[in-house]
Order: sequence, then C-alpha cells, then structure tokens
Amino acid sequence: MFKLIQLSTKVEIPPFLFDQPKAISSRIILSEEYEGIITRDYGFIVAIVDILDVGPGIIIPGNANTFHQVEFSILTFKPNLGEVVEGDIVELVDFGAFCRLGPLDGLVHVSQICDDYISYEQVGNRFIGKETGKILEVNNEVRAKVIAVSLGTGRSGKLGLTMRQKFLGKHDWIEADIEEEYASEKEESPGATDEEDLEE
Repeated sequence: MFKLIQLSTKVEIPPFLFDQPKAISSRIILSEEYEGIITRDYGFIVAIVDILDVGPGIIIPGNANTFHQVEFSILTFKPNLGEVVEGDIVELVDFGAFCRLGPLDGLVHVSQICDDYISYEQVGNRFIGKETGKILEVNNEVRAKVIAVSLGTGRSGKLGLTMRQKFLGKHDWIEADIEEEYASEKEESPGATDEEDLEE
C-alpha cells in the first residue's frame, strides 16, 4: 500500500531561491508540484522524502531560471484490489460509511457493511444490523477489503470497501467470527478434543 519510489525529473529553479542550497530549492519546487497529487502509476503521492542528487544548472538565454536534473524519492499510497486494510470510521451517511485509510477515505456502501439487513439511525448517527445487532459508529476501528479502486489524475480518487465477509469489520465482530470458527472446527474434529481425553 505505502511505497518508496525513486524518480528523476527536470526542476526549474527561479532566482528568488538562488540563495538556498540546490537540494532545498529543489525540494520546495517538487513539493508544490507532486505532494497531494493522485496519479494512475503511483497512486496518492504523500510526500517528497529525500533529494538524492541535483545536477548542474543549465541556463537558457532569455530565461532567468536555472534548470537541473534532480533525482528524488517519494512516499506513495496505492491500494490494490483485494487488499485488506485497517482504518477509522470518520463519517456516516444514509448510503454508507467513510473509512479513513491514511491519506485517502474509502466508502463502505450500506450493502457492504455486514452480512445482514442494515438500517441507518440518523438520531444516533449509527448503523444497526437487524438480525445480528451489529452497530457501526463514528470513530470505530475497522478492518475492510478493497473492492474498487478509481484513481484519476489531480487530487481526486475513489476507494470502495467491503466488510461483509468473515473476519472483517469492527474488532469485536472479528473476535466473534474467530470464536465461531474455532467452535465449528472443534465440533467437526473427530476423536478427543481436550487434554484429558488425549492422555487417556
């Protein structure tokens, strides 16, 4: 999901930055150009991590700026389909829940919150499962799976998440799934199931 990537590009440094070291000037220019941008290749560019090398400046007649080939590293956030992620519920609306995943929010549609009929209570600002009684509220920590990724260009992107499957959702939902799985495995296993029977 998070990656460090090395890139190389030409940076145009204006005269008002000439009094700064080239690495600092380059970082200022690159931060304005790259940080917070979403690209198809790299996903969401979180930050310029390091300036690795700044080449000698090239002067073009009639242009006061200097041009440098700069190698640098960036920190990116690019979720993949099927990836399991963890985050916090930051907003609830009648059609679903928004989950904060680092620099981006993903939408858990109301149909993907859990394997149950879900209703939205506007007064309490929460979702409730009809059969299971599961409750989802703002600030709940959840585990979800990425089911849709739409990263355009600029500063917009969409993530679709699901929590319908077992071992997804709030932590207490996951713990209940683990206990249920353990109980069913214990029932299905033939022969002795506890230490006393095994000793006999």
